[in-house]
Amino acid sequence: MEKSMIGLWDTTGNEVVKALAAERRSAGGVASGMALTLIVVVDEKRVREAEAAATIAAAAHPCRLVVVVRSEIERDRNRLDAEIVVGGRLGPCEAVVTRMYGRLALHAESVVMPLLVPDVPVVTWWHGEPPAEIATDFLGVVADRRITDSAQAADPVEALRQRARDYAPGDTDLAWTRITPWRTLVAGAFDTASEQVVEATVVAPPSDPTAALMVGWLSSRLGITPHRVDTDEFPRMREVRLSCANGDQLTLTREDSMAVFRRTGQDDRALPLVRRPLGDELAEELRRLDADQVYAEALGATAGLRGLEQRPPQRVHVWKDPATAQRAEAGVTAHTGTSGES
Repeated sequence: MEKSMIGLWDTTGNEVVKALAAERRSAGGVASGMALTLIVVVDEKRVREAEAAATIAAAAHPCRLVVVVRSEIERDRNRLDAEIVVGGRLGPCEAVVTRMYGRLALHAESVVMPLLVPDVPVVTWWHGEPPAEIATDFLGVVADRRITDSAQAADPVEALRQRARDYAPGDTDLAWTRITPWRTLVAGAFDTASEQVVEATVVAPPSDPTAALMVGWLSSRLGITPHRVDTDEFPRMREVRLSCANGDQLTLTREDSMAVFRRTGQDDRALPLVRRPLGDELAEELRRLDADQVYAEALGATAGLRGLEQRPPQRVHVWKDPATAQRAEAGVTAHTGTSGES
């Protein structure tokens, strides 16, 4: 049962702010204890999944959670529905779940900005296909950190390349978070050795964005060009092989929730390689609120772009009306059809 919850239907942003303040007083919420504001942009069908992940992350990082669900932007009439939860099913965080309809959905910042906790960082997470350009979404521009998930795109590897083209310091992607265990194991293999790696191979499905970033990370760290071996036998990255200048071979192979580590002249070792829940991945990214230079270098190597970490950290909002774009596209199509008939 909810400790404190209120629903507002066909309301206004001002009413949401006032209702949140009242619920906070009723539940004893203290905004000064918040570490950040987490904005989640998500489709209606995935709201519960996003809430479950944010609940896990909020347990480690007390935050105000603002969920933005945009729907039916072509509707003639604007409408805002909101659900305010303080405690209860979403854990220790203060949460506002907003559902925006009509043209209001294109101006979500008018509702979200008054809900931000003063003087704490803002993180925006898109739980769905990442935006082509973050500067076209004010909720990304206002954030200190921006979390995307290229695995949600139709072409995950191309989405990563777009992330590189659009990159600004403060951006990150959950595909990067998912290779943290792999990077830890690879780096740990050299704790007691200093041989130079002269060749690397990554075995993975061709559409796996984690493998693409692993190749980029190895390239940026080792100064070599790793090989990709594509396989459709496994759903995600299967193996990383390293060849050293002294002839030693190091191999990490995924076996369910374990990795088998093999090294020339040593016995095989089984090491943990557990696939973590989405909430744990999100919590990891919330641990740091500065720019991730290692990620920038790996992403740049993945896309063949240099100097990503040297780009200006500030983003400037660029307004693009999707309805205008649709009308322009429809006009081009109609014109093309007419020309074809003449």
